[in-house]
Amino acid sequence: MSIQFINRSWFGTVLRFGWLFVDFFFLNVAYFMALLICNNLAISSSGFQIGVNFYFPYVLSWIGVQLILFVLGGIYRNIWSFASIPEFLSEVIWNFIGVVIFTVSCIWVLADFNIPNGIYPLLFIFDTILLLAPRLSIRISRVLKVYWGNYRKWPLSRGINPDFEGTPTMIIGAGYAGRKLLAEIGYDTKLKANPVVIIDDDPLKKGMKLDGVPIIGGRDMIPVAVRKYHVKLIILSMPSCSNAERKKILEICNKTKCRLLTVPSLREIVEEQITINQIREVKITDLLGREESLLNLDQVKSFLSGKVILVSGGGGSIGSELCRQIANFAPKLLVVFDIYENNAYDLQQELKLSHPDLPIKILIGSVRDLNRMDDVFAKFRPEVVFHAAAHKHVPLMEDSPKEAIKNNVFGTYNTAISAKKWGAKRFVLISTDKAVNPTNVMGASKRLCEMVIQSLNEPGKTEFAAVRFGNVLGSNGSVIPLFTRLIKAGKPLPVTHPDIVRYFMTIPEAARLVLQAGAMAKGGEIFILDMGKPVKIVELAENLIRLSGLRPYEDIPIEFCGLRPGEKLYEELNLAEEGQDSTTHEKIFISHQLPFDYKILLEKSLPELNEIIIINNEEKLREYLQRIVTTYHPASLR
Repeated sequence: MSIQFINRSWFGTVLRFGWLFVDFFFLNVAYFMALLICNNLAISSSGFQIGVNFYFPYVLSWIGVQLILFVLGGIYRNIWSFASIPEFLSEVIWNFIGVVIFTVSCIWVLADFNIPNGIYPLLFIFDTILLLAPRLSIRISRVLKVYWGNYRKWPLSRGINPDFEGTPTMIIGAGYAGRKLLAEIGYDTKLKANPVVIIDDDPLKKGMKLDGVPIIGGRDMIPVAVRKYHVKLIILSMPSCSNAERKKILEICNKTKCRLLTVPSLREIVEEQITINQIREVKITDLLGREESLLNLDQVKSFLSGKVILVSGGGGSIGSELCRQIANFAPKLLVVFDIYENNAYDLQQELKLSHPDLPIKILIGSVRDLNRMDDVFAKFRPEVVFHAAAHKHVPLMEDSPKEAIKNNVFGTYNTAISAKKWGAKRFVLISTDKAVNPTNVMGASKRLCEMVIQSLNEPGKTEFAAVRFGNVLGSNGSVIPLFTRLIKAGKPLPVTHPDIVRYFMTIPEAARLVLQAGAMAKGGEIFILDMGKPVKIVELAENLIRLSGLRPYEDIPIEFCGLRPGEKLYEELNLAEEGQDSTTHEKIFISHQLPFDYKILLEKSLPELNEIIIINNEEKLREYLQRIVTTYHPASLR
């Protein structure tokens, strides 16, 4: 156990107070140096004596004013061992203000003393030099301490010998972030990075050096630089570049077999309250290249703030992210409803930490239970409902079609009926691109969910809407977590078909767009999210393997195992004959839905579908599902 002899807070106060004496001494020295030079240059034959007589009390008073200015300007709150240009520039500016005050006072107010005019510019020069010198020496001493004992870490020797201690590192980006990264990278003992080369697309920077590290050219030089400088680590330091540009650069880097790191993007810095120097691993989302969507914050705030909001399936991937983002808009009460208590409990504990003042209620139950849903709505009277509870795994639902219908269709019906009965203002269904031209029971059940809420929508009552989008990266049961587990275990990655493609977006972006669409809803819409370009699953697998520092097909095989039951090579977001309209948000559209008889669906089709489930006839269930959802064509029948 160590003993602390000095109270650090007290010591810090003494240290700041000590700077007052240092500055007092040097301000005096600067004045007399300027006075001596004026006298030696015969600017005034009696100038020195006049200057000495003027010292008491006028110069001392000015020095006192100067020190007060330094206090007000926060000069004594700076940590000079970490200081950079802004801190030193601040010292110069406040010193200049003080000299201007002294000059004006002497020339206009105290003109009778005949102080030599040449003293004023000399005073500013000597003040600046003498005040900055001790502070600059502290900053330099810290740099010397870092590099002491290892000359190869010195900026002047960087990039000369790739075999020096530390990992040979390439930095991409010679802007502000790159400079800041270089300034601090030597202090990171865990990273042990040693910058040897910099890449920047600006042709004016080519051939120059930053902190002693050569800038050899643009992104086309990355493979050459990796070989020439024996690079083992690449750090992307371009937080302000677009996601599309980030993707292009990372795709080049990903082929070099180097370890990849990146500084956070501007969105991460703003939303996650992290700093530009918090380097992280490159994630698969960085290679997705999607431009993150922005919210109309005023519209979403008016939609959610002060409301009682219920999220069914709130413990799932999309449901839990909806809850996290809803919490930022100060709802009156957030009701999280889920059948799986562990996920719901984890979310509760997370939100208690991140939003301690958030009124939250965790309820356990099934959307299949109409009485339970009725009790929940009667007790809490939610004004806004996000319905995210669903079975979503295509192959599993092919083997258990009744469960897909009971949970997805009748679970949606129960929740929607309760919402309408107890006066909810808006009901937003989370749908999927698999509802378009479905070839599987899961997709057909979600299309039927869309039809149910459209049938229940009536002017002047609860406004029902659906939001349809594709796959989300990293959701429970999705391909990314599966591939990650297999890579860690050294197992082959199963890809159903070399040409299979899917639309992807991140979970936070999907949740943001769901909130935005919900705020825009008027009732009866099926919103479609812009999913960007589809991604080949095989390319996704290859990138994940490379990000793990391994080689596709060599270290980790990729095996093509054939399409699973009900699976399509590609997904669609709407039917060609439906068409779509744009909205005020560039990534949200409204689908033109094909007409169907609402009354027959509610009064005849759903009851008959329920009867088929009761008699336990799966074959008849699929046949009847095709009659209701006319676009449903099972893959086995194609």
